[in-house]
Formats: sequence, structure tokens, C-alpha cells
Amino acid sequence: MNQFIQSLMGMGGMTDQVIATDFLIAAKAGVRNYAAAITEAATPELRETLREHLRAAIETHEKISNYMIARGYVHPHQMGEQLQVDITAADTAVNLAEKS
Repeated sequence: MNQFIQSLMGMGGMTDQVIATDFLIAAKAGVRNYAAAITEAATPELRETLREHLRAAIETHEKISNYMIARGYVHPHQMGEQLQVDITAADTAVNLAEKS
């Protein structure tokens, strides 16, 4: 998204963070769903196929997490910094809702 549109929406640099967060949430849901599906699979072949997909989903989650950590979007080992990021994201969401 270009800078002008981001500014109009009041998001500034948040767009990349929002997209990455949505992607991370989806990847986490995929991991959870594959794990549940493995426990209910009827055949060994299906379980193995689902395990391969689970491994890929875990790798995707790791890549997204590393991307977000490298850019300072999440701070898994510094709770104070993470709290500040979360407060900023919440304030942005509230501001966007008020502008609607």
C-alpha cells in the first residue's frame, strides 16, 4: 500500500505489520488444524500426507515469526516492548474504528 493511502487511513507504517500478523494468525490456525486432522485420519497414508503439510505449516509459521521479529513487530523475549507494540496496535484499531 502506498504511503499516501496509509496516511489517509491513519495507519502509517502499520500496514506491513497488520498483513504479517494476519498471515501469522492464519499459519497458526493451519498448524492447529493439521494437528487435529492427523488425530482423526483414517489411514496411515493420509496421516503421513497431513504430517508433511503440518511440517510445511510449522516452517511457514517460523518464517513469518522471524520476519516479524527482525522488523520489530513482535518482541517474544521482551515483554515490556511487546506490551508497547500491542498498545500501539490497539490504539490504531480504535482510531480507525472511530474514523469509520
